[in-house]
Amino acid sequence: MAMPRPTAAQFAYGTCTVIFSTLAMLLLSQTSSGPGVALIAVAALALGLLVAMTVPQPRTRAVTAVPAHRLTAHREPVQVPAAARVSAGAGEATRGRAA
Repeated sequence: MAMPRPTAAQFAYGTCTVIFSTLAMLLLSQTSSGPGVALIAVAALALGLLVAMTVPQPRTRAVTAVPAHRLTAHREPVQVPAAARVSAGAGEATRGRAA
């Protein structure tokens, strides 16, 4: 079973978490020893992985076929007021003269 590919949001959240948590832990702990820095780096990577895996995956929608009887649905004609027809015709005539 193949794992789904990570999304851009997962990469972004995971990367930001690793960077900011590493900086925060290094500044708060004020460690300068090699093992201390390595421990903080591993902890930040684990935290970044945890955050990246908890970002929700986009949902895929199931495509359903539209029944043939729905494609040819009966449509009612729309009544347009006479004033709207006159103003639309006047605008087209004006544009025609300008061109």
